[in-house]
Amino acid sequence: MLSMIRPILRYGDSVLHNQAENVTDLTLDIEKLVEDLIETMYAAPGVGLAASQVGVPLRIFVADPSAGRNVNDLVIMINPELVTTEGIQTEDEGCLSVPGFNATVSRPLRSVVRGLNLEGESHEIEGAGLLARIFQHELDHLNGSLFLDRLRGLKRQIIVRKINKLRRTGKW
Repeated sequence: MLSMIRPILRYGDSVLHNQAENVTDLTLDIEKLVEDLIETMYAAPGVGLAASQVGVPLRIFVADPSAGRNVNDLVIMINPELVTTEGIQTEDEGCLSVPGFNATVSRPLRSVVRGLNLEGESHEIEGAGLLARIFQHELDHLNGSLFLDRLRGLKRQIIVRKINKLRRTGKW
């Protein structure tokens, strides 16, 4: 099965702002989607990608805090749910669906996510630091939210205005 790089939707696309649906059957199409997500994430390059970011409103994400440098760091989560979080970290964050923009966002310092792997087996993965940030970021995508939605006030207004200007000039 050949994987392919899929186009990544940008802020403003309706799929990004809607809740994703649970995967009901682990079919060959789902396996292909996961392979495409992995290839698309690495090509972007990024450290996480949710299915909704490529226009598929299903609860699947892939993550790799090593950005492909360590094959053992790749995480595949189907129907993920947040089990627990603790602590807080405040760091600069970006998003493949909001290219060219970063902002400081608070996220849990540690989080545990439970979901299915490609074999349909339930697994829990604990993330700390960057991986915990990625987990929360991708779960937000699956819940119809982007990191911009976590911003308040002037910082959010400035970014949204710049995006709207890019959209009007055909550059978004």
